[in-house]
Amino acid sequence: MTGWELALLYIAWLIGGGSSGPATLALASTGMARGRKAALALAMGILVGSGAWAIAAAAGFSAAMVANAWLADSLRIIGVLYILWLAFKSIRSALRPGAPTMAAAMPAKPAKAFLGGLMLHVTNPKAILSWGAVYAVAVPPGAGVAELAGMGLFLFSGSIIVFVGYALMFSTEAAMRRYMRARRWFEAAFGVLFGGAAIAILSARV
Repeated sequence: MTGWELALLYIAWLIGGGSSGPATLALASTGMARGRKAALALAMGILVGSGAWAIAAAAGFSAAMVANAWLADSLRIIGVLYILWLAFKSIRSALRPGAPTMAAAMPAKPAKAFLGGLMLHVTNPKAILSWGAVYAVAVPPGAGVAELAGMGLFLFSGSIIVFVGYALMFSTEAAMRRYMRARRWFEAAFGVLFGGAAIAILSARV
């Protein structure tokens, strides 16, 4: 690929990663309600999941999922159930009266937030299919390990920018103050959005 083609691919990858979805919703809710440590831990979990899918796609697992629809369907159902659980937690928090409390979809402890981010990403079959599509388009047939690794690292740097950037952006003091002033409205909105994301994933043809 030429330099311009790589630049366009990178921009498209950034836009795709930064678009609204379960990962970005989780980062927003966790960053505002739980703070920077939890948000960054969540982002690290998402990135580890993304890296695992990148390696799996390079190894040909994405082709196996296309050939065996039940693999993608199984992952999609697990992911939908997990996202619906996040929606339930957000709605339950929104219905609680009284003073605002730190009640976000993801746990406050970094280790648990990391596992939540990992679970969120590894149960999304679109992630591996995205990596597989990029490898199919951007890497020539018969490419070696070095070329696959180079492309993977190139795009993975974009994922770091997006997910760590969101974690930092939504965990600022200003964002957290806004959340605390309208905690129940935020939680209700996140619950609805998580529910919508689950329905969209369930109804999509992977």
